[in-house]
Amino acid sequence: MKQLIECVPNFSEGRNMAIIKQITDQIETVEGVRLLDVDPGKATNRTVVTFVGTPDEVLDAAVLAVKKASEIIDMRFHKGEHPRFGATDVCPLIPIAGITMEETAAYARKLAERIGKELGIPVYCYENAAFTAERRNLANCRSGEYEGLPEKLKNPHWEPDFGPAEFNDHVARTGVTAVGARDFLVAYNINLNTTSVRRANAVAFDIREKGRPVREGNPINGKIKKDENGKEIWTPGLLKACKAIGWFIEEYGIAQVSINLTNISITPVHVAFEEASRMAVERGMRVSGSELVGLIPLQAMLDAGKHFLKKQKRSVGVSNEELLKIAVKSLGLDDLKPFIPKERIIEYLLENPSDKKLVGMSIEGFANETASESPAPGGGSVAAAMGAFGISLATMVANLSSHKAGWDERWEEFSDWAEKGQKIKDELLFLIDEDTRAFNKIMDAFSLPKGSDEEKAARTNAIQDATKYAIEIPFRVMKRAFESMDIIKAMAETGNPNSVTDAGVGALAARSAVIGAWLNVKINAGGLNDKEFLNSILLQGEEIVAKTQMLENEILEIVKVKIA
Repeated sequence: MKQLIECVPNFSEGRNMAIIKQITDQIETVEGVRLLDVDPGKATNRTVVTFVGTPDEVLDAAVLAVKKASEIIDMRFHKGEHPRFGATDVCPLIPIAGITMEETAAYARKLAERIGKELGIPVYCYENAAFTAERRNLANCRSGEYEGLPEKLKNPHWEPDFGPAEFNDHVARTGVTAVGARDFLVAYNINLNTTSVRRANAVAFDIREKGRPVREGNPINGKIKKDENGKEIWTPGLLKACKAIGWFIEEYGIAQVSINLTNISITPVHVAFEEASRMAVERGMRVSGSELVGLIPLQAMLDAGKHFLKKQKRSVGVSNEELLKIAVKSLGLDDLKPFIPKERIIEYLLENPSDKKLVGMSIEGFANETASESPAPGGGSVAAAMGAFGISLATMVANLSSHKAGWDERWEEFSDWAEKGQKIKDELLFLIDEDTRAFNKIMDAFSLPKGSDEEKAARTNAIQDATKYAIEIPFRVMKRAFESMDIIKAMAETGNPNSVTDAGVGALAARSAVIGAWLNVKINAGGLNDKEFLNSILLQGEEIVAKTQMLENEILEIVKVKIA
């Protein structure tokens, strides 16, 4: 698997997009790197840039971006709502695919060293790239912000990890940069119906992991209490892996709770939203919506959609598109400006726009492509499509049953069936295109050169690997379509009786998918030399076909009885 890391530098300029364009232009000069997102903020005077690529290329792009920022952003004149201490304030690396956090941290330190040596900018390493426990926390590294750098850089305790330990004329312009390696961080702002920063901060302190200090007398500016060892006493907040502060956004005329969720598997976005909403109400305010800064993983949005559907006692077994719509509306992500999933969700941005997918075609387009003189898509892709339609019908019955009047107490039962159906449907949709890709792998293998003995051996191995894959894909179609028969049968037996024939048609489609895929397994089996693998697949295939036909008969008998 190709190694991919994401880089999310934050530049201390959010008002002059011509300056940001000069920086992002540098990133786009590096081959192997893709610019995903540019998110400026006027009030914070800060722009979050996101790009992804292979590790060495990402480092090259990051150095070019930091260099350009140091040339065109002068920190002596910077003002903004967000804490900052450098033209490139932070530059974290995030592992995306095929790479560990430890490897990513090593790359982060390599980047920090290059910025320090090549660009003469002081650098602190934070999070997983930190050399000391104290420096893991970005807030510690950035304490005092830009204005405190002249004294901070004189302090031996705060000597930078790389770069000069002095506030010279060059550093006065560039400031300091923090370079780290971290998990995927979601920067997320909660909108409040107030202009009071103090009240926004109150909510922030309620929810953030750090919480608030315990004070003597006046809870706002009273002396912080200390324990017998002289350590400050703090009351922890409600949420783990959550950092938050309150601020006023002049651009929108509202106060916000600005949140960094450092581990969304611990505190998901929807949990942060719900808790902030609850604490706002307790303090006489209301959350009017929220704002995402930068990008978010698809699963985080799907989890939010399911959370809010469950609160409504509605089926969560719906399409990703429907889950995203529910998440956006429930979180109020379109409160301040339109939220466009294709521009905000990292998986969507990583899709290759030139990759022509069968599943993206209209039914008419798919049928026309199948009917053309091209050998692909063929029977394997069509079998997967039939399977997808079969389980989709059963999922429809489950969703109709979940929302049927008078069946309110059964909504979770049918929601569970629908959610299982959606998973099978999504995999079968993927296999429509994967079957065509498997066929193309065989064609590519046969076109390899065969002039020398080495080339012949490499060609033979490639053909065998591609043939094995071309067996595995339709076999996966068989297994998923067969798996769908249990759901189809359950819907025929217990689902909305008005839709029993839909379950019946689903069974016919699923049966056809199994047998159609089985034909593709067998025709590709003739070219494989691995007989042990082949015998196992053929034995399992025969059993799946027999069980599928038996289930089809049982389902059709149920349908026949119910419509008699």
